[in-house]
Amino acid sequence: MNWVEVDIFTTSEGIEPVTGCLLGLGINGFVIKDAADFEEFLNDKSVNWDYIDDDLMGLKNCETTVTAYLPENAQGLDYLEAVKAELKALKQRDAEDQFGRLEYELKNVREEDWANNWKQYFKPLEIGDKPLIKPSWEEVSEGETRKILEIDPASSFGTGQHNTTQLCLELVEKYLKDGGRVLDLGCGSGILSIGAVLLGAGDCVAVDIDANSVKIAGENAEKNHIPAEKYRAVCGNVIDDTELVKEIGGGYDLLCANIVADVLIGMSGLFAGFLKPGGRLIVSGIIDMRKDEVLDKIKEQGFELNEIREKEDWVAASFTAPQ
Repeated sequence: MNWVEVDIFTTSEGIEPVTGCLLGLGINGFVIKDAADFEEFLNDKSVNWDYIDDDLMGLKNCETTVTAYLPENAQGLDYLEAVKAELKALKQRDAEDQFGRLEYELKNVREEDWANNWKQYFKPLEIGDKPLIKPSWEEVSEGETRKILEIDPASSFGTGQHNTTQLCLELVEKYLKDGGRVLDLGCGSGILSIGAVLLGAGDCVAVDIDANSVKIAGENAEKNHIPAEKYRAVCGNVIDDTELVKEIGGGYDLLCANIVADVLIGMSGLFAGFLKPGGRLIVSGIIDMRKDEVLDKIKEQGFELNEIREKEDWVAASFTAPQ
């Protein structure tokens, strides 16, 4: 398998939150280059060096960098979109500007080329009993009976390729009531909320911290012929924006949140307020090692755990809201 190197530029103080984001996404392969560490090495008087290579000396003034390694395939593109969203969210939380610029560069491939070269691997994908996810350039047979959801890669996180999206959409299909109101927190491409409408939801509100994701979700809803009165996408962070929470309102029949463990924990106290009593909460994006931590936190808010689904170290779960 080929790998894409993603250089993330930060500071010494930013290493822990950046690597924490990567680990939360299930990205375990990364390398850290930090000038502060090299300065400590140079000042270590217990060791005498006769010669230090010029390339090594160049680290003295380098910008602190976390280099992650993503598979150069369809799922890797989804990972990249998730990394971009996490960096943007981290930048917004960094009120004191301690974590540097939090920008990224791809080392050995252009992002546009990556997406285009991998078009051949994005084929129609069946998820659950009814949805069929397809990119715009692929055709399906005239007699296809599944609900066709058209999403193109490299637009925003959520093409159906990632296990977390598949698990979450399966649970949405299972627990969605016909005509129900749906709230999608961390909507990315809008795949879950658009899928919910195609599966029978009465209307959906999709929320994301990234303005570009909100724009793309709206475009994808239109592409899938979702009427404007059934779909609304808004930008903001429900964790610290009380006005946004009021705007979103409550009384939803189903809430889906396919994000990462730390954000789910941060949102856990808000879930019940969005849902009607006895409504359904579906969470995903949880790496297996964080499963108990996240699910226990949600149960502390009075939710009853209904079902857990797992796929290749990823976990999704369904809860019933307190009555």
